[in-house]
Amino acid sequence: MCKFIQMDLSAGLQSITSLRYIPDVKKCCHKFLSYLQDDFSVVDKSDILGFIQKNSPYFWLILDNLNDEFMGFVYLDNFVGNEKLLFSAELTTCFDRKAWGNFTRYSAKFFLKKCFDEFGLYKIKAQIYPDNFRVKTLLKSCGFKKESVLKNETLRLDKLQDIEVYSLYRDYYYKTR
Repeated sequence: MCKFIQMDLSAGLQSITSLRYIPDVKKCCHKFLSYLQDDFSVVDKSDILGFIQKNSPYFWLILDNLNDEFMGFVYLDNFVGNEKLLFSAELTTCFDRKAWGNFTRYSAKFFLKKCFDEFGLYKIKAQIYPDNFRVKTLLKSCGFKKESVLKNETLRLDKLQDIEVYSLYRDYYYKTR
Protein backbone atom coordinates (compact mmCIF):
# COMPACT_ATOMS: atom_id res chain seq x y z
CA MET A 1 0.00 0.00 0.00
CA CYS A 2 2.84 2.46 0.77
CA LYS A 3 6.59 2.70 0.63
CA PHE A 4 9.13 5.08 2.06
CA ILE A 5 11.99 6.43 -0.03
CA GLN A 6 14.77 7.97 2.03
CA MET A 7 16.03 11.31 0.76
CA ASP A 8 19.50 11.84 2.15
CA LEU A 9 20.91 15.04 0.71
CA SER A 10 23.57 15.37 3.40
CA ALA A 11 26.09 13.78 1.04
CA GLY A 12 24.99 15.68 -2.07
CA LEU A 13 22.32 15.14 -4.68
CA GLN A 14 20.78 11.72 -5.13
CA SER A 15 19.39 9.82 -8.03
CA ILE A 16 16.96 11.42 -10.43
CA THR A 17 14.32 8.97 -9.20
CA SER A 18 13.79 10.61 -5.82
CA LEU A 19 14.57 14.13 -7.03
CA ARG A 20 11.58 14.05 -9.37
CA TYR A 21 9.36 14.33 -6.28
CA ILE A 22 10.85 17.68 -5.17
CA PRO A 23 7.98 19.72 -6.71
CA ASP A 24 5.50 17.48 -4.86
CA VAL A 25 7.30 18.01 -1.53
CA LYS A 26 7.35 21.75 -2.15
CA LYS A 27 3.65 21.89 -3.04
CA CYS A 28 2.64 19.78 -0.02
CA CYS A 29 4.85 21.78 2.32
CA HIS A 30 3.48 25.11 1.12
CA LYS A 31 -0.12 23.92 1.24
CA PHE A 32 0.14 22.91 4.90
CA LEU A 33 2.88 25.29 6.04
CA SER A 34 0.66 26.88 8.68
CA TYR A 35 0.57 23.50 10.46
CA LEU A 36 4.30 22.87 10.08
CA GLN A 37 5.89 26.04 11.39
CA ASP A 38 5.50 29.04 13.65
CA ASP A 39 6.55 32.67 13.20
CA PHE A 40 10.12 31.84 14.23
CA SER A 41 10.72 29.07 11.71
CA VAL A 42 13.51 29.76 9.31
CA VAL A 43 12.27 27.54 6.50
CA ASP A 44 12.88 29.34 3.24
CA LYS A 45 9.84 28.50 1.12
CA SER A 46 11.93 28.67 -2.04
CA ASP A 47 14.71 26.37 -0.73
CA ILE A 48 12.99 23.00 -0.47
CA LEU A 49 16.29 21.19 -1.11
CA GLY A 50 17.77 23.00 1.90
CA PHE A 51 14.77 21.94 3.98
CA ILE A 52 15.26 18.30 2.98
CA GLN A 53 19.02 18.49 3.48
CA LYS A 54 18.56 19.98 6.98
CA ASN A 55 16.51 16.90 7.90
CA SER A 56 18.73 14.35 6.13
CA PRO A 57 19.30 11.47 6.56
CA TYR A 58 15.97 11.17 8.39
CA PHE A 59 13.66 12.46 5.64
CA TRP A 60 11.44 10.10 3.63
CA LEU A 61 9.03 10.43 0.77
CA ILE A 62 5.79 8.50 1.20
CA LEU A 63 4.66 6.91 -2.06
CA ASP A 64 1.72 4.79 -3.10
CA ASN A 65 3.16 1.32 -3.62
CA LEU A 66 1.01 0.62 -6.68
CA ASN A 67 1.98 3.53 -8.90
CA ASP A 68 4.77 5.44 -7.09
CA GLU A 69 2.43 8.43 -6.69
CA PHE A 70 3.61 10.99 -4.13
CA MET A 71 1.42 10.92 -1.01
CA GLY A 72 3.47 12.98 1.47
CA PHE A 73 6.65 13.11 3.47
CA VAL A 74 7.86 12.39 6.99
CA TYR A 75 10.98 13.27 8.90
CA LEU A 76 12.52 12.76 12.32
CA ASP A 77 14.46 15.39 14.23
CA ASN A 78 15.19 16.64 17.75
CA PHE A 79 16.87 13.37 18.66
CA VAL A 80 17.84 12.42 22.18
CA GLY A 81 20.66 9.89 22.38
CA ASN A 82 23.99 9.26 20.73
CA GLU A 83 25.61 7.14 17.99
CA LYS A 84 25.09 3.96 20.02
CA LEU A 85 21.55 4.60 21.18
CA LEU A 86 18.86 6.80 19.68
CA PHE A 87 16.48 7.14 22.60
CA SER A 88 13.75 9.42 21.25
CA ALA A 89 12.89 11.58 18.28
CA GLU A 90 10.24 14.00 17.17
CA LEU A 91 8.09 13.03 14.19
CA THR A 92 6.80 15.49 11.63
CA THR A 93 4.66 14.41 8.72
CA CYS A 94 2.74 16.04 5.93
CA PHE A 95 0.28 14.14 3.74
CA ASP A 96 -1.28 15.33 0.53
CA ARG A 97 -5.06 15.54 0.79
CA LYS A 98 -5.50 12.51 -1.52
CA ALA A 99 -3.77 10.35 1.13
CA TRP A 100 -6.04 11.31 4.04
CA GLY A 101 -7.93 8.44 5.61
CA ASN A 102 -6.99 4.76 5.45
CA PHE A 103 -3.76 5.35 3.54
CA THR A 104 -2.56 7.82 6.17
CA ARG A 105 -3.34 5.50 9.08
CA TYR A 106 -1.72 2.49 7.39
CA SER A 107 1.45 4.34 6.41
CA ALA A 108 1.77 5.96 9.85
CA LYS A 109 1.62 2.56 11.57
CA PHE A 110 4.09 1.15 9.05
CA PHE A 111 6.51 4.02 9.68
CA LEU A 112 6.22 3.76 13.47
CA LYS A 113 7.16 0.09 13.27
CA LYS A 114 10.19 1.11 11.20
CA CYS A 115 11.20 3.66 13.86
CA PHE A 116 11.02 1.15 16.70
CA ASP A 117 12.47 -1.83 14.80
CA GLU A 118 15.20 -0.22 12.69
CA PHE A 119 16.26 2.74 14.83
CA GLY A 120 15.56 1.21 18.21
CA LEU A 121 13.76 4.31 19.44
CA TYR A 122 12.16 4.09 22.87
CA LYS A 123 9.90 7.12 22.43
CA ILE A 124 8.45 9.01 19.48
CA LYS A 125 6.87 12.38 20.10
CA ALA A 126 4.87 14.81 18.02
CA GLN A 127 4.20 18.46 18.71
CA ILE A 128 1.08 19.85 17.09
CA TYR A 129 -1.13 22.88 17.18
CA PRO A 130 -4.43 22.25 19.01
CA ASP A 131 -6.47 23.12 15.90
CA ASN A 132 -4.81 20.38 13.83
CA PHE A 133 -7.60 17.87 14.43
CA ARG A 134 -6.61 15.58 11.54
CA VAL A 135 -3.16 14.89 12.95
CA LYS A 136 -4.56 14.57 16.48
CA THR A 137 -6.95 11.89 15.24
CA LEU A 138 -4.15 10.13 13.35
CA LEU A 139 -1.84 10.16 16.37
CA LYS A 140 -4.52 8.77 18.68
CA SER A 141 -5.42 6.01 16.20
CA CYS A 142 -1.73 4.97 16.24
CA GLY A 143 -1.60 4.78 20.04
CA PHE A 144 -0.10 8.18 20.85
CA LYS A 145 -1.16 9.72 24.16
CA LYS A 146 -1.35 13.40 24.92
CA GLU A 147 1.38 14.18 27.44
CA SER A 148 1.10 17.91 27.87
CA VAL A 149 0.06 21.29 26.61
CA LEU A 150 2.76 23.91 26.31
CA LYS A 151 0.77 27.07 27.00
CA ASN A 152 1.61 30.13 24.91
CA GLU A 153 4.70 28.29 23.66
CA THR A 154 5.19 30.26 20.46
CA LEU A 155 3.75 32.81 18.08
CA ARG A 156 1.79 31.78 15.04
CA LEU A 157 0.47 34.48 12.73
CA ASP A 158 1.46 37.03 15.41
CA LYS A 159 -0.75 35.41 18.06
CA LEU A 160 0.21 33.39 21.14
CA GLN A 161 -0.03 29.70 20.33
CA ASP A 162 -0.28 26.58 22.50
CA ILE A 163 1.42 23.38 21.40
CA GLU A 164 0.21 19.91 22.36
CA VAL A 165 2.77 17.15 22.90
CA TYR A 166 1.81 13.55 22.06
CA SER A 167 4.04 10.53 22.65
CA LEU A 168 4.19 6.86 21.82
CA TYR A 169 6.45 4.50 23.77
CA ARG A 170 7.93 1.34 22.29
CA ASP A 171 6.64 -0.83 25.17
CA TYR A 172 3.07 0.40 24.68
CA TYR A 173 3.34 0.06 20.89
CA TYR A 174 4.37 -3.61 21.07
CA LYS A 175 1.87 -4.37 23.80
CA THR A 176 -1.04 -3.17 21.63
CA ARG A 177 -0.01 -4.87 18.37
